[in-house]
Amino acid sequence: MAADEKAKAKTEQAKGAVKKTAGRAVGNQRLENEGRAEQAKGDARQAKEKGKDALKG
Repeated sequence: MAADEKAKAKTEQAKGAVKKTAGRAVGNQRLENEGRAEQAKGDARQAKEKGKDALKG
């Protein structure tokens, strides 16, 4: 399960980065903001999983 969550975090981070870059390239502030939010969500998920790993041992 943890590996699945880590993969989701990486996917969210990557999708967010692509959206952010695309939004910046075409001058679409909404798309850029969506990308930032999605990337932050992936960062938070990854931090949560790292915390779980630290508690395990």
